[in-house]
Amino acid sequence: MEGDGKDIILLAHGDGGALTHELINTLFLRYFGGNILKNLSDAAAFSVSEGKLAVTTDSFVVDPLFFPGGDVGKLAVCGTVNDLAVSGAQPGYLTASFILEEGLPLIDLERIVRSMAAACNMAGVEIIAGDTKVVEKGHLDKIFINTAGVGFIPQGVDLGYHRLKPGDKVLINGSLGQHGIAVLSKRYGFDFAEQVMSDCAPLNGIINLLLKEVRGIKMMRDLTRGGLATAAKEIALACGLDIWLDESCMPIDARVKGVAEMLGLDPLYLANEGKFISIVSLQEAGKAVAVMQEHALGREASIIGEVKAGEGNVYLSTSLGGAKFLDLLAGSPLPRIC
Repeated sequence: MEGDGKDIILLAHGDGGALTHELINTLFLRYFGGNILKNLSDAAAFSVSEGKLAVTTDSFVVDPLFFPGGDVGKLAVCGTVNDLAVSGAQPGYLTASFILEEGLPLIDLERIVRSMAAACNMAGVEIIAGDTKVVEKGHLDKIFINTAGVGFIPQGVDLGYHRLKPGDKVLINGSLGQHGIAVLSKRYGFDFAEQVMSDCAPLNGIINLLLKEVRGIKMMRDLTRGGLATAAKEIALACGLDIWLDESCMPIDARVKGVAEMLGLDPLYLANEGKFISIVSLQEAGKAVAVMQEHALGREASIIGEVKAGEGNVYLSTSLGGAKFLDLLAGSPLPRIC
């Protein structure tokens, strides 16, 4: 019954007592209850084989919590899985920590946890540890989630800036800017005739396929905050080479392009949660595109640019024959996007 305190988060849910245990047993273990988490010990223990581990962590504060194509829970799982995957690792385990605002409806929390469980199942990963804290109403906006991930790098996988050289091709797996426009539309109540859905998805499946079939993959990067332009600039700065992107080859959904133009946003800087670029040797770039197009998350894969000798700059070859300088994202046109 609304108002009796049983349908909302209370401060006592975070005090380590009876309500905390009830939350763990009736919600978190119900959806995340793998064999390791069920031990409920202070630390999760798991076996590893010889080789390299990859570890990453991220925090998710998206506003609104629920948006077309996803929610903060799905985002938290996919974001961490994708950070591992583009590093060449096979994601295995996640941790999840929840900071909750007093008064958060339990039905919303359950919806988020259920979504996280579904995303874990899709990605083939397991949540093995977690934590819950509750703060007073007004001291937080509903819920923040921190996730950490552990992945295993197979023998022979060596991705990084050190492998890039002039002539390498830049590939992308699909259309840009969907996540940014989906969140923006929901946040500000834009009612477009055709709803843009977030591309939020775990990328480890398509990336595993790519690494298995194409030996010329040199590095990858998922395109979250700052979008394609910022990721390309970071790569160019790190390797000291220039990257030239071709505007005529850039896959951008017509609905995204239309909304972005209306709002004065550049799709090259919009956030994505299911897109990545890969830099591939000239000889194997065509094969890499074909492999990605075999996967559901790579149907629109294409070559969008090239690495050239230079000093760490990024340029966009425009359809009018000019060249536009692309820098890091400046300011925050769309805060709390992930």
